[in-house]
Amino acid sequence: MKKLVIFGVGLIGGSVALALKKAGHATHIVGVGRSLESLQRAVKLGVIDAFETDVRAACENADLILIAAPVAQTTDILKSIQPHLNSNTVITDAGSTKGDVLRCAEKILGPQLHQFVGGHPIAGAEKSGVTAATADLFLGKNVVLTPTDKTNQDALARVKNLWQACGANVSAMPAETHDGIFASVSHLPHLLAFALVDDIAARPNAEQLFSFAASGFRDFTRIAGSHPEMWRDISLANKTALLKEITAFENELSQLKQLLNNEDGQGLQALFERASKARNQWAKTKPQ
Repeated sequence: MKKLVIFGVGLIGGSVALALKKAGHATHIVGVGRSLESLQRAVKLGVIDAFETDVRAACENADLILIAAPVAQTTDILKSIQPHLNSNTVITDAGSTKGDVLRCAEKILGPQLHQFVGGHPIAGAEKSGVTAATADLFLGKNVVLTPTDKTNQDALARVKNLWQACGANVSAMPAETHDGIFASVSHLPHLLAFALVDDIAARPNAEQLFSFAASGFRDFTRIAGSHPEMWRDISLANKTALLKEITAFENELSQLKQLLNNEDGQGLQALFERASKARNQWAKTKPQ
């Protein structure tokens, strides 16, 4: 690939750039973003080769455009690049929700939709920004692509090759299936962590509570330190699936509350044992 353009040179976009440089998969990587200071830092760190503030110039002769900005910016970015796309340019994204992105792409790209491939790298870190980027972020991690029946197969292959060059394991599924899965195993856990910390922080004795919080609290709430803007956008973008998961979790909490009210130790233990077994089985399948 001769020219890769990345909109959003933060943790994900920067890590893609570093991984492709390490693999020798991209000759020239150009960054585009909202912060000139961040783009200058990315060049200085060697993450990207150059940056552009002019979208037309950035898109010129681009082989592939990766949108790695927060999902709420996807609409504006697609609108800005659409007039400057050539027929050989492939467009993909790295957002955590896919149904909303696909609908947006259909509306804006129109007959150019076949050039778009939705994508979601299942990787991240507690830190954000280009200074947190690393070439090894995607090694052994999953990336989900969400092609449609309109997707050009060459475009799909090029995006798949990009992520494989980053060391990722690539799979594909419909956007709706993706959003339902990640509402359950990613988006809901983040909301629960944010909610618990927010609840404790709002209490009159919050300082005392936090002073006694230890490893269990740290482990459960680690993801509450994630980027608030990004998780606001993800939550709203995947609202329908997420509301279903919240309702399901409320039902689980109601069951737990009833067991406690009834002092049903046998029922509590059975629930805990089911959860412990399922969690331990899952952990065995995941590399540390």
